[in-house]
Amino acid sequence: MNPKKIWSNLAVSDLDRTTKFYTELGFRSNGRSNELTSFFFGDDDFVMHFFLKDILEPAMKGEMADPQRANEVIYTLSAESKDQADNWAKEIESAGGKLISRPEEFGKGYYGFVFADPDGHRFNVFYM
Repeated sequence: MNPKKIWSNLAVSDLDRTTKFYTELGFRSNGRSNELTSFFFGDDDFVMHFFLKDILEPAMKGEMADPQRANEVIYTLSAESKDQADNWAKEIESAGGKLISRPEEFGKGYYGFVFADPDGHRFNVFYM
């Protein structure tokens, strides 16, 4: 296999809330419809689509994991410094996200934290 592109599709319950959250964090929109809101992440413009759960679930031919109760996948966002990671933690809380762990050192040369967006999708912020 040699796919020309990869992106993610995540289930959400409220497109307005999801759009507001990721917009407040400064992510660039990749469009919005009645079924999804989409954003670019990082220098490589990784695309994350956030579909309404009742649209995505039938298309995937099965039940979607409940991100409030279990990890479906954890995306890692690379910070350029400890200060940047600390600032992101504040921005995430201000935008309505939930810090799962506060910024901290874990092992020699590793620093970061885990947060969840309003639908429970988890992200790891990592500086090393």
